[in-house]
Amino acid sequence: MARTKEFDPDAALQSALELFWRRGYEATSMADLVAELGIGRASIYATFGNKHELYLKALERYAGLQNPRLLAELSQPGPALPAVRAVLRRFGAEAASAEGRLNGCFITNTATELGPHDEAAARCVERSWEHIETLLHSALVRAQAQGELPESRDPLALARMLLTLMQGLRVIGKASRDGARLRDATEQALSLLD
Repeated sequence: MARTKEFDPDAALQSALELFWRRGYEATSMADLVAELGIGRASIYATFGNKHELYLKALERYAGLQNPRLLAELSQPGPALPAVRAVLRRFGAEAASAEGRLNGCFITNTATELGPHDEAAARCVERSWEHIETLLHSALVRAQAQGELPESRDPLALARMLLTLMQGLRVIGKASRDGARLRDATEQALSLLD
């Protein structure tokens, strides 16, 4: 007779996400995961696979939690540019916050730690970035159709520039205590939308 799981896999995955997010992939050992999740190594392997598979599942979960918020922010009815501006300012403020310096963005952290040499992690990061780019592009196309954005602007190129800025804000925010640097960069980028 098969044994039932004596733990909540969803809660365990959330705990793994939080640990990987705080410490990164390389700095997190299986012993750390066993201690953090409160379950045995065999249960981790049976439920999630090896450490790398668990990391990728945690990364997918993180992206799945972030994307609906961004979709809601960028797809609200009415003028689109105020929503784009608000999202950029939120990213800048989060990057400049104490928590932003401590944890940063799990996707951005993965891009810098694993992206150059881990194809599966890089694909997950790229999917997240493509999603953000698509949401920004859609909002900018809508802004252009509503007369908020000049016809001379390329919504796709702007979306790509904003995505790059957003990720750069998060990288700079991890090491810099200079919030003015992040605010200035954000406002300069937003001036391109006028």
